Amino acid sequence: MNRSTIIKNGKEVIRTELKGINKLIKTIDKNFDKAVRALSKVKGRVIVTGVGKSGHVASKISSTLSSTGTPSQYCSPTDMSHGDLGVISKKDALIVISNSGNSNELKNLLHFAKEYSISIIGISSNAESDLIKASDISLILPNAAEACSIGLAPTTSTTMSLIVGDALSVSLMKLKKFKVSDYKKLHPGGSLGLRMLQVKEIMHSKNEMPIVLENASMKSVIIEMTKKSFGHVGVKNKKGQLIGIITDGDLRRNIDKHFFQCKAKQIMTSMPKLVEKEVLVVDALNIMNKNKITCLFVIKKEKDKCPIGIIHIHDCLRYVN
Repeated sequence: MNRSTIIKNGKEVIRTELKGINKLIKTIDKNFDKAVRALSKVKGRVIVTGVGKSGHVASKISSTLSSTGTPSQYCSPTDMSHGDLGVISKKDALIVISNSGNSNELKNLLHFAKEYSISIIGISSNAESDLIKASDISLILPNAAEACSIGLAPTTSTTMSLIVGDALSVSLMKLKKFKVSDYKKLHPGGSLGLRMLQVKEIMHSKNEMPIVLENASMKSVIIEMTKKSFGHVGVKNKKGQLIGIITDGDLRRNIDKHFFQCKAKQIMTSMPKLVEKEVLVVDALNIMNKNKITCLFVIKKEKDKCPIGIIHIHDCLRYVN
C-alpha cells in the first residue's frame, strides 16, 4: 500500500466519524437538558460505566467530570457484578454507556440500580435496548456507520459517546458556574497548575508597590522608582484611584531645566493598562507583550481603579516559561 492510499484511508475515517458527529448534534434535546439538571443535583458521585471500548470512554468521561467540579468514579460493570456493587450509594447517579444496550454484563447493575432507586442515564444507539428501557433519562446516539474498514469495530459510536460525555461535563460546568479558580484547585501540580496561576498569586502588594500621589514632586517620583526597582511608578488621586503611570522613559523624555518644578500628574501617561486580580498570569504576559510594556498594576474589579498590586514581565516569565 503506497503513501497516498494510506493518507486517503486516514481522511476517510475522519470523514466517516464527522458524519456521525453531525448527526449527533441533532439529538441534543430536552433529554439532554434533563440529564444535565439531574446530574447537577446529585449529592453523591456520578458513577460512569460501560463494557469494552465503552468502558474506556466511560473512564475518560468520569475523569473529565471529576476535574470540572462533579465528583465522579469509573467502575467496570463486570467488577460491580462480582462484589463491587457496594461502591454505589443511594446518593449517587449512574451514567451507563453501551452501543447495543444489551450487554449481559450490565444486567446485574441495572437490576441493582432499579431496586435501590438509583438514577440511571443511559447512552446507547439502540432505543429498544434493555439499557434504555431501564434508564430514567435516555440519550440516544444516532445510527451512523462505523469508521472501521469492516464496519464492526467501535469507532464512530465510541467517538459520539465521548462527545456526549464532554457535552454533559461542560454543560454542568456552566450550570454550576465553575470558575478558573475552581479548576485550579483541582489541578495544583505540574505544567497545567502553573498555567492556571492568577496574577494575585504572584503580584507585589502593599508597600512593595511603587506609588505616588498626583501632586508629588519629581524628586519623590525618582526616589520611589529607585527604591522599588520596577522602572515604573503609579500615580493616584485623592480617592486612591490609579490615574496614570510614570516610567523611567517618561523621566528621560521630560528632563529639562523645568523638570524639578513639575508634578507627577504633569508628565504621567493617563489611562494605564490594568488587570484584574483573577486574570491568568499567561494572559497578563500576553497583554504586556502586545502593548510593549513591562509592568501592570493589579485591581480587584474593572470598575475599581484602586491598585492592590503590581506584576513585572519577569515575574510572569518565571512561571510561564
